[in-house]
Amino acid sequence: MGAFSIWHLVIILLIVVALFGTTKLRNVGSDLGSAIKSFRSAVKEEEEKKESIGRTIDAEVQPSKEHETVNR
Repeated sequence: MGAFSIWHLVIILLIVVALFGTTKLRNVGSDLGSAIKSFRSAVKEEEEKKESIGRTIDAEVQPSKEHETVNR
């Protein structure tokens, strides 16, 4: 067969809860949640840095209108 049924998953869940206890599992869950939250905020900060760097590079590359009138 090879596939897990719902009963297999329930038995595995009961064994995990019996081994670790609910408080330890809750702590692991909250630690995992805070790690994911900090990862998302770090990724967001990096994207914002790249966007701001891209805007400053674009501003430096594009000549201003003053230079166009002076050169003509």
